Amino acid sequence: MGIREEQKEQRRQQILYSALELFVLNGFAATKITDIAKKASMSTGLLFHYFDSKEQLYEELVRFGLEAMRYPLQIEGDLVTEQLEIFVTQLFGYIQENTWAAYFFVLMAEAQRNRGIPSKARELACSVNTIKAFVPLIKLGQEQGAIREGNPITLSNAFWSSIQGIAEQYVTHPEMELPEPCWILDIIKK
Repeated sequence: MGIREEQKEQRRQQILYSALELFVLNGFAATKITDIAKKASMSTGLLFHYFDSKEQLYEELVRFGLEAMRYPLQIEGDLVTEQLEIFVTQLFGYIQENTWAAYFFVLMAEAQRNRGIPSKARELACSVNTIKAFVPLIKLGQEQGAIREGNPITLSNAFWSSIQGIAEQYVTHPEMELPEPCWILDIIKK
């Protein structure tokens, strides 16, 4: 990749991160394209060379969030609870190093529940259900005797809701210390 292409990609990334922050903190409706351009330190006209509309920009962020949500859990460990503790440890470490990762949790949740989000972006956001995707892992943990008895989808919901809530609080209070991963696991462990 040449210098010019690298500069274009850096500018595109700056637009995306600026938009992500504004969409999360202000909401889709209240965020104006001029606000995004200003935060990205460029003219509105230049921003339109990268994205045709605010809707397209939001949709691109949702696509990026989807890719992260589809990342398969491939962690070594004998018990499901060991795998999940490693996963949460890595996730929290990543959020601490890259605060924007917590912003994606908020963006994706908002895109799934807010009917004011452009329909294409909302449909994309709803195409992945992390809670349901973790049900087989919860069931395996129950078979291993490591995860408490109960409805696997309800247990997965409790696990993911705690992570979602922590991510949302971290966006608002990045100075906040993240909890120990084992605390999250205690919600579902036997």
